[in-house]
Amino acid sequence: MLSSDASAPQRAPDTVLRRLYGLAWYAALPVLPLRLWWRARKEPGYGEHIAERFGRFGQRIDGPLLWLHAVSLGETNAARPLLHELRARYPQATILLTHMTATGRAAGATLVDERTIQAWLPYDVPSFARAFIAHFRPAAGMLLETELWPNLIHEAQRAGIPMFLLNARLSARSATRYARIAPVARRAFSSLAGIAAQTASDAQRIAAFAGRTPVATGNLKFDVAVPEEARTLGATLRARFGDRPVWLFASSREGEEALVLDAWRASSALRDALLVIVPRHPQRFEDVARVIEARGIPYARRSHGRAIDGNVGVVLGDSMGEMLAYCAAADVVLMGGSLLAFGGQNLIEPIALGRPTVVGPHMFNFAQATASAVAVGAAVRVDDAGEAITMIDALLHDHARRDAMQRAALEFHAAHRGATDRLWQWLAPQLDAALERAAAISRQGAG
Repeated sequence: MLSSDASAPQRAPDTVLRRLYGLAWYAALPVLPLRLWWRARKEPGYGEHIAERFGRFGQRIDGPLLWLHAVSLGETNAARPLLHELRARYPQATILLTHMTATGRAAGATLVDERTIQAWLPYDVPSFARAFIAHFRPAAGMLLETELWPNLIHEAQRAGIPMFLLNARLSARSATRYARIAPVARRAFSSLAGIAAQTASDAQRIAAFAGRTPVATGNLKFDVAVPEEARTLGATLRARFGDRPVWLFASSREGEEALVLDAWRASSALRDALLVIVPRHPQRFEDVARVIEARGIPYARRSHGRAIDGNVGVVLGDSMGEMLAYCAAADVVLMGGSLLAFGGQNLIEPIALGRPTVVGPHMFNFAQATASAVAVGAAVRVDDAGEAITMIDALLHDHARRDAMQRAALEFHAAHRGATDRLWQWLAPQLDAALERAAAISRQGAG
């Protein structure tokens, strides 16, 4: 295990690699506006507030500020209970919520109030990171899950701003990638003021880079409550779907829809069921529609808002922010990102609603949650799309087994709640100290 006080021989390669990393960002600058324009064609959010991506911000905040970074939709949803704690404990502070993806910022907009503001996190160019820190001057920064930006962390450390990595996860695959740039990874992890990992396994893998073992506080995603409006919308969708059994392919990724549709068409199973496909990324809605059309399967779109007649085989869930409602409307859920090597998506959402959940072989981003859910019977793992079709058909026609999985899912979810409380007991004293230090510096400056 490495000491957090890196030696001079370690710092030299770190400095060289970090400078090369910074130069790579500078070299990419001419194409970044074009990339934003291209993404904004399908997701307009990428065309908004572009100056923030390049370190230029309009709003200025007087008084203490705490910064929380949630890169995308999943992290923003996981941040909800933490944001509640921040507002309750620090009513005098403004909360800055930053994102990198349009889906994350759209979800974060629902959390904004008079004490919460949003901004894009700038690209990790040294001058942009420096401008961000200088403009907002947060008392402390909190990064969720896997967001390590070397230049940003370096600039925060130079400015004396403590940075915390929360709900951190590091899969074995990601650890292998980090090992290729070990000096930079060690410096980034060891420069953090504290790390709270999701699991003991995550903590051990991170310790190899951080030089200390992080605290393991659990997964914040278990603490996200299912809003009543999601249950209500789920009931509305189910009524629209009709009386057939419904199976949901949730957060599907590129290439997986074709696998599932082809396996379904090749099988005699699930002929009496309705498939609902909800792609993980909204920019793929039209691509998935073409995949369905190419197979001649009658389909309808969620966005059309009409009742689904009996000849429709697939509903394309072309809406955002409704995953919990889709889960509530389904009898069985197949988890996307797990049939091909994407690492899986958040299986906690269907489990929180008591839905029997089927996962493929590639759930490495949710490895421990998946293994635990499978062990208690809340989820079942299959090897490929063909096995998934067979398993879902069996579950839809075996009411006793489906009911048993529902009970196991609800009990599993209840047993794993409490990560927010554990994280908060560890984090709050450190944020208290950071705010006191920032206030002292402010008083000195005023004097």
